[in-house]
Amino acid sequence: MKTKQIWANLAVANIQRTNRFYSQLGFQPNSEINSEEMTSFSFGENHFIINFFLKEIIQKNTKTEFIDLTTGIETVFSLSADSRNEVDEWREAIQNAGGKISAEPYEIGQGYTFVFSDPDGHTFNVLYWPGM
Repeated sequence: MKTKQIWANLAVANIQRTNRFYSQLGFQPNSEINSEEMTSFSFGENHFIINFFLKEIIQKNTKTEFIDLTTGIETVFSLSADSRNEVDEWREAIQNAGGKISAEPYEIGQGYTFVFSDPDGHTFNVLYWPGM
């Protein structure tokens, strides 16, 4: 079997808040898909798509119960940075946009990273790794 593309679908409580947060960070909205029930953004040079659905809509459409992100995480999305300085710039931008910093910048092996969550609790890290 061969898959043509992969994307992520996440549950959110407020579409407008999600739009503000990711737009303020400079991510490209996927404007063809945005509605009152969902929004979508493109991440990175390979244009990885993350769709954000109102929780009740995605639960109904997938016949699945989504976890409470205040008690755990579903996955960690990693965003690459070109330098340690860029990691620090991301940290400030995310804080200013209303994200929650859960691990301040720290060294990890040859790299440098920090961990944050968006207003709905979806977890990301921004990572600088030399040569990556």
